[in-house]
Amino acid sequence: MDPIRKLSNWFFSKKVLPYWVILLADAAIVFASAVFTFWIANNTQTTYDRHIEVFLTAAFYALLSWVGARIFRTYSGVLRYSSFVDLLKLTYANLVSMGLAVGCSLLFKWLGVAELSALSILNTFSTFLLATLLMWALRIFAKILFDVTNADKQALPVLIYGAITGGVGLAKNIRSQSPARFELRGFISHEHRIKDMHLLGVKVYTLNDDIAAIIKKEGIKAVLVSPLRTNEFRSNQKIQDIIIGAGCKIFMTSSAKEASVKDGVLQEDDITGMQIKEVSVEDLLPRQEIRVDMKSVEEQLSGKRVLITGSAGSIGMEIVRQVARFKPEKMMLIDQAETPQHDVRLMMAKDFPDVPCEVVVTSISRRTRMEYIFSSFRPDYVFHAAAYKHVPMMEDNPSEAILNNVYGTKIIADMSVKYKAKKFVMISTDKAVNPTNVMGCSKRICEIYVQSLDQYLKLEAMKNRKPGTSKIEYTQFVTTRFGNVLGSNGSVIPLFREQIKNGGPVTVTDERIVRFFMLIPEACKLVLEAGTKGNGGEIFVFDMGAPVRIADLAKRMIALSNAKNVEIKYTGLREGEKLYEEVLNELEGTKPTFHEKIRIAQVREYDYEEVCRDIDELVEISKQFDDMATVRKMKQIVPEYKSNNSKYEAIDKELAEGK
Repeated sequence: MDPIRKLSNWFFSKKVLPYWVILLADAAIVFASAVFTFWIANNTQTTYDRHIEVFLTAAFYALLSWVGARIFRTYSGVLRYSSFVDLLKLTYANLVSMGLAVGCSLLFKWLGVAELSALSILNTFSTFLLATLLMWALRIFAKILFDVTNADKQALPVLIYGAITGGVGLAKNIRSQSPARFELRGFISHEHRIKDMHLLGVKVYTLNDDIAAIIKKEGIKAVLVSPLRTNEFRSNQKIQDIIIGAGCKIFMTSSAKEASVKDGVLQEDDITGMQIKEVSVEDLLPRQEIRVDMKSVEEQLSGKRVLITGSAGSIGMEIVRQVARFKPEKMMLIDQAETPQHDVRLMMAKDFPDVPCEVVVTSISRRTRMEYIFSSFRPDYVFHAAAYKHVPMMEDNPSEAILNNVYGTKIIADMSVKYKAKKFVMISTDKAVNPTNVMGCSKRICEIYVQSLDQYLKLEAMKNRKPGTSKIEYTQFVTTRFGNVLGSNGSVIPLFREQIKNGGPVTVTDERIVRFFMLIPEACKLVLEAGTKGNGGEIFVFDMGAPVRIADLAKRMIALSNAKNVEIKYTGLREGEKLYEEVLNELEGTKPTFHEKIRIAQVREYDYEEVCRDIDELVEISKQFDDMATVRKMKQIVPEYKSNNSKYEAIDKELAEGK
């Protein structure tokens, strides 16, 4: 290590510069400035002849400088991290000290104390002006010295996407890191008025510039995205492709708190609390920020008894987390997967020790067990997320899809009514719309049952309503319908990631296949808001944003990983798989709700007693484990169920021919 770096490391160690050292340094600057200004205003001989008076006056001014320093705490900052705010505080502090010095000088001259009034009023002004400039210079020099001598050779040369809007704050943040992770070499701005200007000593480029050429010329290894430009960056596939194609990494910021914005600029205090992390493909999918009225959700769930089925699944576990934050009276968590359910128990003990919680391993299709749980727990709210979800598995096991998804849902719904739960919220899927597979059809049958049950209960409650009362009370059933969630156990992304890690190939069923995606926390927030605000009988559909081509997703993941020679292999559609998913049947419409991202599907209504007969018959058929007979009955209940790339297409042909 060279001597300058050694000196820098010693100088910048936390134990070297306590506050009194900074105070002494600033006082010494004031003392030297006073002597210097007297010498400039007079001459060497006069200064020598009056050196005692000059030194005493300079020392007195140095002491007075501590008054302003104490008021504005100019000594409390770290020199290498000095900002414009620190320089402004120095100016205010020296103005206060200068005012005291002028007043004292006039007083001592009137009293005839020459030893403390050697400098004229003009000299005093000059002293504190020069001292202020030198104090600024000391802090700027310390900052530059730290940046130069502590520059890490391993730091990635970077551009920041977004300049004025959060970019400057982010730049200051990365420059204060030790050891340095990033070396700032420029900004990419949306504002053409600042093109070719310099911010913080580096050049500003715009989106109209040849970004690929700039990346190559400057040796850029990464691009950092300003926290106020993330949504625009996600929607700008062109700039993403340029950056990824140039072999650059992409980093985004994340924070535990909401950043404060003033006049469109992210405040520096909020930037410093953010963590900078390399993006995954999930971060780059275009989506808009979803805001949910969680306050009203909290008001309904706080102090209530909440039962959640499927609590060990991706959606169920996130609902558990979000509900637990609202301090319910007690939670009952049900899932048949032992190890994941054990993880849920550990999570609750660690993160929510104050929330009473019972974690149960069992199947929702065990009626006697569910009877016991509901009779003893008596939930106010039921969130039903338990279901078999994998399309290929259910194509091969339709009886299990019926016994778990349909029969299990019917048991939970019936128990909710019997034990007077206030609300039942069912998690459905976009695969229930115009289903082409067993799994999707089983969920559509669940939708039909809970909707017809809600309608039946509502009519019965109105019939039995006491004269003079306008409010009717019954267990309300609400359904939420949405598409794929990022990071779920059944998502393609973990599969692609593992395939890329193993060198490929990455398997995609069809080049044309598209899917909707949503983050798990966002989806669950919408579930909670729709579930708690629904009035019963609704099927809520979520705005999932723009669909994503799975082939493009695979290509993007390969490029982001910097993997070489990883091929994409198209394997053909799986049994029951669609090219694209829908959130609405072609005969369905929607109407708006309390949230712009949530709409109500206007679906056909079913007679409850007829639905019950059909489901009872379906369950009995499924117990014979005859796949064709089970699916034939499913198609009778849901006529729009048309199998795709499946052995059950033969049944569609039979039904079409009237057999």
